[in-house]
Amino acid sequence: MKNDKNIYITLHIIQLWTHTTYIYIVFQRDLPVYYKPWMDIARNVPELISSHSLRLRIHDMALLETHLLRTHRELRFAHLALSIMTMGYVWQEGERETVKVLPRSLSLPFCEVSQRLGLPPILIHADTVLANWKKRDPDGPFSMENLELLLTLPGGGSVRGFFLVTLLVELAAVPGLKSILDVINGVQYNDVAMVTKALDVVSQAIDSMKQAFKLMHEYVDPSIFYGIMRIYLSGWKDNPSMPEGLIYEGVQEKPMEFSGGSAAQSSILHCFDELLGVQHEGSNGAFLKRMRDYMPLSHKQFIKNISSRPSLRSFVLQQADERLTHTFEHCVARLVDFRNYHINIVTGYITIPASRAKQLRAYKQALEERGTGGSGIMTFLKTVRDETKDTSISQCTNPDCT
Repeated sequence: MKNDKNIYITLHIIQLWTHTTYIYIVFQRDLPVYYKPWMDIARNVPELISSHSLRLRIHDMALLETHLLRTHRELRFAHLALSIMTMGYVWQEGERETVKVLPRSLSLPFCEVSQRLGLPPILIHADTVLANWKKRDPDGPFSMENLELLLTLPGGGSVRGFFLVTLLVELAAVPGLKSILDVINGVQYNDVAMVTKALDVVSQAIDSMKQAFKLMHEYVDPSIFYGIMRIYLSGWKDNPSMPEGLIYEGVQEKPMEFSGGSAAQSSILHCFDELLGVQHEGSNGAFLKRMRDYMPLSHKQFIKNISSRPSLRSFVLQQADERLTHTFEHCVARLVDFRNYHINIVTGYITIPASRAKQLRAYKQALEERGTGGSGIMTFLKTVRDETKDTSISQCTNPDCT
């Protein structure tokens, strides 16, 4: 029975690991020739937006069947292509000239592909980051210089930088994700040394994520991110620019609401939060839980599996081992540090540009100081950071607290 549990956990570790990173080293770069009408548009979205002709091209696009998409990789690439076209179609003329209906030539196949994958019909983190890159030299290093995007949005090199730096953050997390297996098994078998060693790896991974995150300053221009890119990552839920949502023609008559792409849709921090016992309450907790519906099913299941295991924090408290406690505290501190750095990034890329924009305009645009997922970004991030701090053992004043 114990071996069965280990195999079960291991399979989901491997599934998460491959779906987030290495499976995409040979990821789909094209679709069967039947889908050339999609790809001819998807590969030229920035140019078509610039010429104000994307909407016309999509209206003239033939309605294609989706049954020729047979593999997971084909479906993921199709989801990426259809979502890039959708964001371009909706936001072609900016937030003041949005649309109410997504035409059936796009909405029907997009919803069919999304249903087969268990994903929402909108651009998500797993599209832009996990399924949207290739190596220029297949045998070369996994570096910014050797990576390029498969599909892009308006914003030039900053779009490339934003998505690929985020990919490197994901990659840096992989050793920590793999070590979750050892933490869980160590707790199960009451092996303090195993848990301590594995938590060391998790701490190092979180620190490596921060180092990768620092590349954002080098590759992404704050003015381009705020003024151009951000709108194309925005959704139609909790967005004053599209208060009624979007009708997916031929799917249902009632408008549908979906959040835009967001770092909250990455499974990484959800995994570490569940492992360490970070509790997110209220509307912020509800938002993070909802973001799991924007993840690949294997990621969502893996997070659920972690949350179902015995509490690591309770194990640390019960063992009262000095080195284990120190290592756990260090891990929590690294996660707090990462979230502090995220707040600094958001300050530079959203808060400060928003303040400058207000000085230049007499009105406040609907998207100012909101994350692309629809959240009030700074309040959200600071609350999540503080809830992470509260996980620290030093915050536990009651001997029975867990």
